[in-house]
Amino acid sequence: MNTVAELHCLCVNAGSSSLKLALYAVAPNGAERRLCEGSALEIGLPESAIEVGGQIEHRPLADHRAALEALLDALAPPRVDAIGHRVVHGGDHTRPERVTPQLLTRLEALTPLAPLHNPSALAGIRAVAAHLPDTPQVACFDTAFHATLPEVARTLPLARCYRELGLRRYGFHGLSYEYITRKLGVQAKGRVVVAHLGNGASLAALRDGRSVDTTMGLTPTGGVMMGTRSGDLDPGVLLYLMREAKLDAAALERAVNHEAGLLGVSDKSSDMAELLASDTPEARLAIALFAYEVRKAIGALAAALGGMDRMVFTGGIGEHAAPVRWAICRGLEHLGIELDAAANTAGAALISTPQSGCPVHVMATDEDAMIARHVYELLETADAK
Repeated sequence: MNTVAELHCLCVNAGSSSLKLALYAVAPNGAERRLCEGSALEIGLPESAIEVGGQIEHRPLADHRAALEALLDALAPPRVDAIGHRVVHGGDHTRPERVTPQLLTRLEALTPLAPLHNPSALAGIRAVAAHLPDTPQVACFDTAFHATLPEVARTLPLARCYRELGLRRYGFHGLSYEYITRKLGVQAKGRVVVAHLGNGASLAALRDGRSVDTTMGLTPTGGVMMGTRSGDLDPGVLLYLMREAKLDAAALERAVNHEAGLLGVSDKSSDMAELLASDTPEARLAIALFAYEVRKAIGALAAALGGMDRMVFTGGIGEHAAPVRWAICRGLEHLGIELDAAANTAGAALISTPQSGCPVHVMATDEDAMIARHVYELLETADAK
């Protein structure tokens, strides 16, 4: 790679029936800018479509390869130097890696740990390989940021025979946490709790920019409740559903990943904005339960850190749902948190009062930008050798 020129990196985020592309230009000084973006929706279904520039065009998309080709035709990027993929579960991989047949084999083996996410990422990688076979691809793992978890935080209280199967706490949303850490700069020093709250939600405890604990564990199902995911449950709940409701593994997966969380409690929607606009008791309960679980998680992570010096909200809910931020922070005065009601309502970058012992920030995250940076740094390092 020519280190004096910009790198044009295509960032790929593949879901089970969706594909999101974002093209970034990364300068030698590490600065990045987004050039264009687009999404493919409902891949493999009759209502499949692509969205570019806010315009939706319905067209048949049989698979991820067809979706990729349609999006690239619509975006018409002048050049693509490299491709970076978000891979949710990287297992023991602690840094981004060039895609090779050997890496694909290892990622295939991790599918049981992230059955909702890794197959889609693999489909995206294969679609790119078929369409742009000579362009280098890099896998960026959401789990890698949490490689610094201490043994006591990553160990599950299971018998050794099960732990030897790779059952431990990995943590997720790492690309988001890493982006926020870099954006904080010197403010990342000390004890920071970051709440990435969106359709998927987790929190992380950072000490001097390194992850020391997080709410998600073995899979992205764990931790606080989410849009359609239950978060942590008493294992006895699953045993009960198996024994009494006769649910098999597939039905349990639907129950905890697709029918739970905000959707399950509200019996209405997984979308926080829609719930905030509703006046039903079920919607109010779903919001209150979400805030309550996040508030408890903040307290637990503060205990792991021995206190808090700074708090950050990010993700769709964290960035845009002021009433939820307010509900979460009420009751955290003992941790030094005191919100400024007007600043919070306005969505200011700093929503705590000047007297607050723990500053509270609202920051936009950008996982694609983090992927683009990783791709640039990896390829630049490889060229330097």
